Amino acid sequence: MNTPSSTLYIIPVLSSSDIDRDLKWYEQYTGFTFYFGDKVYAGLQRDNLEFHLQWHHNNEEDPVHPSVMKIFVKDIQPYFDEFVGRGTIKKDKLRKNTPWGTHEFGFYDLNNNAIFIVQDA
Repeated sequence: MNTPSSTLYIIPVLSSSDIDRDLKWYEQYTGFTFYFGDKVYAGLQRDNLEFHLQWHHNNEEDPVHPSVMKIFVKDIQPYFDEFVGRGTIKKDKLRKNTPWGTHEFGFYDLNNNAIFIVQDA
């Protein structure tokens, strides 16, 4: 279909087994801060980026399903330095010139959601 897109943005929603705990973790280790929400659904922001957390019981009927989120940036080095300084990652985690044409590093949150910071090489 060749019609103009009216899409404005996309907001990933990651699973959480404890919203309050995860909000504190994200602020400390990623710089994302609480934007809105409660104990079952919350939004976080950093600069012009936003994602949400949705609470799950973490049992057989309502499991936490880990996801993957990639955040693309123009210059990865300042983010890498910041995240090393925050203790989120170790200095050996930056992968430059991957076979798929990126520089990137990644980590897992407390619910095993994978977050990657990526720069096109």
